[in-house]
Amino acid sequence: MARYQFHLTRQYGKLRARQRADHRGKGVARFDKYLLSQLITLFGFFALVLVLIYWVNRAVILFDQLIANGHSAMVFLEFSALTLPNVVRLALPIAAFAASVYVANRLASDSELVVMQTTGYSPFRLARPVLVFGLVAALMMSALTHFLVPTSLARLKIRQAEIAGSATARLLREGTFLHPAAGLTFYTAQVDADGTLRNIFLSDLRDDELHTTYTAGEALLLQNDDGMNLIMLDGMAQVLNTRTQSLSTTSFTEFAFNIGPLLAVTQFGAPTPWELTTPRLLRPPPGLLATIGYAPAFLKVTAHERFSATLLSVVVALIGFSSILLGGFSRFSLWKQVLLGIALLIVLKTIDNYTVAAARKSGDWPLLYLPAALGFCLAAIMLWLSDRPRVRAVLSGRRLA
Repeated sequence: MARYQFHLTRQYGKLRARQRADHRGKGVARFDKYLLSQLITLFGFFALVLVLIYWVNRAVILFDQLIANGHSAMVFLEFSALTLPNVVRLALPIAAFAASVYVANRLASDSELVVMQTTGYSPFRLARPVLVFGLVAALMMSALTHFLVPTSLARLKIRQAEIAGSATARLLREGTFLHPAAGLTFYTAQVDADGTLRNIFLSDLRDDELHTTYTAGEALLLQNDDGMNLIMLDGMAQVLNTRTQSLSTTSFTEFAFNIGPLLAVTQFGAPTPWELTTPRLLRPPPGLLATIGYAPAFLKVTAHERFSATLLSVVVALIGFSSILLGGFSRFSLWKQVLLGIALLIVLKTIDNYTVAAARKSGDWPLLYLPAALGFCLAAIMLWLSDRPRVRAVLSGRRLA
């Protein structure tokens, strides 16, 4: 009977221990979801703010180049949309770092991190949802760098070629001396709403012997079977013979100057490596290497640059979070730890720039992963130190004082 009671007591103890473990596991899962939701929410906020700042600066330049040159608002919106993926690519790592720092700082100031650590959470366990958050940011960065950004850059290049060859981009710029071709200078003082050009000046020096200058009060751009023509009204043509140094003038009521060949669509040649998706960089088609003008090693380095940039999105999130954990509990802002995280981020970016330059020069693509490996090591060291206050005190010199 005693052995039976002992067996029941033992089984009951195991059952209670399992229930406590299940309850703690549910709490762990809830905390992970809570921390991950905070990180993603702040990440979206910071990414939106940074993208808007970058985009507004870019939109001002595009507005001046497109709208002021006679293009429609749809062209401006199209160009803005094509530049947006690259802007997002630049903003994502900064937003990931800012979100991890802000969330960790707020949890530390509200004692939430301290409570979780007293329940048995190690710093490495606390960083698990941050790692998941970094992987989410890395997936977004991967989609941008490998596919969206190269595709948008290639499309933007085509549209820029079309815009550069349009008549409005070349000639409908009032108050500016334009040079649509070598030896040709065009000027118009005013462009009316109906497209009428006022006070025209056109200098044609393409013929070494005969230099011709056209002036007119009005002009129109008309399309016919011969192509685009500049129809000048009530003007005068002055022809200078450079061999005899004689000048002849002719007045006209209407004169057509064929500018079709000058407004042909500009060809930009073969695509650059940054306009190719990553699969095409790693396995270029047979005819691509002959036309692109870059060595296969350079294409491989460019592809691995994108992989290393994706890993850095995870690194910056871990560094931001682990640098805050070094400060422990504080009711005040952990500004020293924030500055430490920013300083480490600057150091990693500097190393990344040097490794990219060295890899492009030598073709050794494994160098590109050095900043990410160093970042993971720094985050692991800070997480290890955050659980050892005595070691931090010795390193800071407080114990030796």
